[in-house]
Amino acid sequence: MGYKVAVVGATGNVGREILSILDERGFPADEVVALASRRSMGVEVSYGDKTLKVKDLATYDFSDTDICLMSAGGAVSKEYSPKIGAAGCVVIDNSSQWRTDPDVPLIVPEVNADAIVGFKKKNIIANPNCSTAQLVVALKPLHDAATITRVVVSTYQSVSGAGKEGMDELFSQTRAVFVSDPVEPKKFPKRIAFNLIPQIDTFMEDGYTKEEWKMVVETKKILDPKIKLTATCVRVPVF
Repeated sequence: MGYKVAVVGATGNVGREILSILDERGFPADEVVALASRRSMGVEVSYGDKTLKVKDLATYDFSDTDICLMSAGGAVSKEYSPKIGAAGCVVIDNSSQWRTDPDVPLIVPEVNADAIVGFKKKNIIANPNCSTAQLVVALKPLHDAATITRVVVSTYQSVSGAGKEGMDELFSQTRAVFVSDPVEPKKFPKRIAFNLIPQIDTFMEDGYTKEEWKMVVETKKILDPKIKLTATCVRVPVF
């Protein structure tokens, strides 16, 4: 018997990719439901060779749904994930909303799958930041073999991490530079075309960006709270 799976944020880039991967990997789903905000109702998205019509998240009944893959941002997750979990559906959240919550396990299956045992407190499981996920997979065998005490890491992240607006800005700025048109940054703090920007997300009081802070606290939660970590995150002009 397969699962009934809901994908929240199904019209976004990540939501569409989740639908694609569910099909490619042959996930045992008897039914997949695409959900988004009311303004996206009726929009069609692809799930393998099938077409799904998007339903309204606000009115959807999760009581007979097994798994909700939440990929609609922190604000939406904050509002809906507790309600969905209370309805008996397990939420796997892709935003940063629940990552530091002590009652929500932060899971990378290859690293700390055993930590999932605590998910029933809220019926929510958090995914880490994408950079953190890659980092802890590399660190895990080293940490097991010889306990790591300190990590210094730099990441160089494409504009796709900033969503469609980020990709559109790189495209338009690159074209503008080639034809000598003026360039006005909107999505990024500086011109991103032919440039590197050592700022991803906002700066915090200690001088680190929020992206760098995420890598520090998430690595500690997933791998070992005693590890000292310094991170530098740079946005680079590739898609």
